[in-house]
Amino acid sequence: MFTGIIEELGRIAGVERNADAARLTVHGPLAVEGVKHGDSISVSGVCLTVVEFDAQGFTADVMAQTLAMSTLDAAREGLAVNLERAAKVGDRIGGHIVQGHIDGTSEVLEIRPGEAWRVIRFSLDPEHAPLVVDKGSIAIDGVSLTVSAVGADDAGDWFEVSLIPETLVATTLGERVVGDRVNLETDILARQVARMLRFGEHRTLPSSVPATSGGLA
Repeated sequence: MFTGIIEELGRIAGVERNADAARLTVHGPLAVEGVKHGDSISVSGVCLTVVEFDAQGFTADVMAQTLAMSTLDAAREGLAVNLERAAKVGDRIGGHIVQGHIDGTSEVLEIRPGEAWRVIRFSLDPEHAPLVVDKGSIAIDGVSLTVSAVGADDAGDWFEVSLIPETLVATTLGERVVGDRVNLETDILARQVARMLRFGEHRTLPSSVPATSGGLA
């Protein structure tokens, strides 16, 4: 589990591809402090498992499904990525609960600069639109953000976030331009509620107490 508070801007140091997977080497000295084989690190919102590491970075395998659903399919040497180590029990959650299991990708539709912030509008697939609410939480490339607006037009559904200078400097979102793809993870609570609602009112939640006809003894 992660919190969406980026610890370090890393760089892809190497990419090895085969037919249905890829192995990424990521430069991130801070991200490997205290790391162990098998630990999880979020790479631009995608939870990856450390298989090798040294003082300068780590290597992780990326399976075909992850490549198909994320921007890591376009990973290349030198690409900047957001890095966050898995949260420890007892840590402050400065952002929100982020699993590193992304829903898919989104496209930057519009960027509106302000004096001390920047508003970015992103596309939203119809299947994800019900999961995104105004003032709700969302993770974009692993960054925990608050949705500042949601809407729809002739081109489809969209949402916006407002980025402060610190976020623009400390994450890759400051480099985004119109047309870029980003990794999107909707709020886990919204996904759980949507899943339960799909079962309909005729389904009931399981109970640990068996029903009896005679009531309580």
